Amino acid sequence: QVQLVESGGGLVQAGGSLRLSCAASGRTFSTYAMGWFRQAPGKEREFVAAISWSGSNIAYGDSVKGRFTISRDNAKNTVYLQMNSLKPEDTAVYYCAAAGRPFTTREYEYTYWGQGTQVTVSS
Repeated sequence: QVQLVESGGGLVQAGGSLRLSCAASGRTFSTYAMGWFRQAPGKEREFVAAISWSGSNIAYGDSVKGRFTISRDNAKNTVYLQMNSLKPEDTAVYYCAAAGRPFTTREYEYTYWGQGTQVTVSS
């Protein structure tokens, strides 16, 4: 069982930056692939980024490539999402998720989900 708690969301102006954190419980954090997804009002949940258990494999959604960076610290049971050059279209609830496999970008393979943190980017 893994419990995930996101933090770091908030209101920021376009062009600004935010860093999301996701703290995980459980001693097996280092064996899980971790991902970030987001859902804007009236839209389906969207893949943002994923990182393998070792950190050696990383993937990003097309809309955030070059602006967002995912990382993890297995010693702290935490995964991060650094978001730069934010745009109003990045406004969404951001969810952290854990998958019991080395690496995946498929939403349905993520078993555990956090409660989400709101990110709002003003123009």
